Amino acid sequence: MHVGISPLFQNPGKRLSDYEVYCNELRLVDLAEPLGFDSIWAAEHHFTDYILCPDPLQFLTYMAGRTERVRLGAMVVLPWQDPLRLAEKFALLDNLSKGRVIVGMERGLSQVEYEGFRVNMDESRGRFIESARMLINALQEGHAEHDGEFVHQPRVEIRPNPIRSFQGRSYAAAISPESSVVLAVLGLGILIIPQRPWHDVQAALATYRSTYREANGKEPPPPVVATFVYCDEDEERAAQMSHRYIGAHWESVTQHYALRGDYLKMSQGYEYYGSYVDDIDTYGVNAVQRFFISLQVTGTPEQCYQKVMDIHSYTDADSLVASFSYGGMPYGDAERSMRLFASEVLPRLKDFQPAPAQS
Repeated sequence: MHVGISPLFQNPGKRLSDYEVYCNELRLVDLAEPLGFDSIWAAEHHFTDYILCPDPLQFLTYMAGRTERVRLGAMVVLPWQDPLRLAEKFALLDNLSKGRVIVGMERGLSQVEYEGFRVNMDESRGRFIESARMLINALQEGHAEHDGEFVHQPRVEIRPNPIRSFQGRSYAAAISPESSVVLAVLGLGILIIPQRPWHDVQAALATYRSTYREANGKEPPPPVVATFVYCDEDEERAAQMSHRYIGAHWESVTQHYALRGDYLKMSQGYEYYGSYVDDIDTYGVNAVQRFFISLQVTGTPEQCYQKVMDIHSYTDADSLVASFSYGGMPYGDAERSMRLFASEVLPRLKDFQPAPAQS
């Protein structure tokens, strides 16, 4: 199993300067390769304490020069970007890193970010589809060209030329069944962030796989699952730390995405996410928070390993991306968790050989 890490660069309540956050996070990221992790991922976000990473490709270019082996995964939000610029940046980083790049993309659902970039959220799905199609084709064919409703790009060559195919290393985040179908038609792998019941995830994956086979004439790549991890020798302490800091992260999610408001229900293309708001209204904030925590990989080393195996049994994922620092957790605690996971859990996961998906 492939196991990577994803630094979040969170700064809840601005308890540190943003510079201090980066210094501490980079110290943890520098441990990824020596500890045996397979990749470093970064997700794009803007304007709030939630995640301080406005340019994942710039960050990963820095990490490319500090590493030799780990792969470099960037999750970029397509509706806010010029897909031609993105194609050039991905191709350049892949050249600089000798082919270590993993292309990741998402649609985004934060009102504050869409408003900051002056982009209409109701157009997000159409913009995502057109931008993704042009980006994928540009990286595959070496030139960019598209004439659609939102993206108008005359043919130009991508220089430096992509050095090898990005097929099998291009993913997008999806939660809703509708998004899963879009990714399948585009020929993209799927990245899952656990936040819904596993039976809902399995249903969406079944639709994704059948659509992918029909659209592409081959089997889809196994999913990637991104999760929060807290590993501790003491089960009770692990539970306390997970509740406190994954819970704090969940609270930052509700604030950044305004999950206690109605705008997601009213935004075109985000109806599925509005059901998450309904869950909060129906079950209460604390119950939804506890459920979110229960989906993550926490506990003793043995419990962490078993939770990853459970995730694999639900999803057939062959890759796990772990976040160890989140919610204002002291960096010493994050590092201890990361080191323990690397020494006790990581070797077992890397020895595990996932079987092909059956559905």
